[in-house]
Amino acid sequence: MADENVKAEALQIIGMFQVLPKLVVFDLDYTLWPFYCECRSKREMPSLYPHAKGILYALKDKGIDLAIASRSPTSDIAKTFVDKLGINSMFVAQEIFSSWTHKTDHFQRIHSRTGVPFNSMLFFDDEDRNIETVSKMGVTSILVGNGVNLGALRQGLTKYTQNVNKIEKNKQKWTKYTKNSTSSEKTE
Repeated sequence: MADENVKAEALQIIGMFQVLPKLVVFDLDYTLWPFYCECRSKREMPSLYPHAKGILYALKDKGIDLAIASRSPTSDIAKTFVDKLGINSMFVAQEIFSSWTHKTDHFQRIHSRTGVPFNSMLFFDDEDRNIETVSKMGVTSILVGNGVNLGALRQGLTKYTQNVNKIEKNKQKWTKYTKNSTSSEKTE
């Protein structure tokens, strides 16, 4: 499927959702591209998963910011590949560094750089441990099997909407509770 076709389909998927994340964060290795950077040379020409570029362009067209969170031990190669693929300017933040924190440091930096709250972010990664840890921060996180694709995008936006709806329901319950508490205090 050519990038334009994927982009058109991704735009259709995105259009089905009323609530969208402010920021979508992607891992690199085995999420945007099908390899580990440390196993490649800077001289090579990298490639993305078939749906990746179309999805990136669709998200940008909808005004959704993009970021990278990668624990690559070879950040120089990763950054070179992002540049060679012509997608460097698409990202408002690129946190590419080796870490044992399962990306919590990456997300703290992304949050500091963008000001976007964790619960307004959607994250795609291929490692369970990163998904679990980042989810605990309040980020909607999706595990991808064979890279980001249209199915993962739909799944991510669905889960994001469900999470936002849960937050709204909890806010409404809290507001109702505090109003009841305040009014019962006044009647005493």
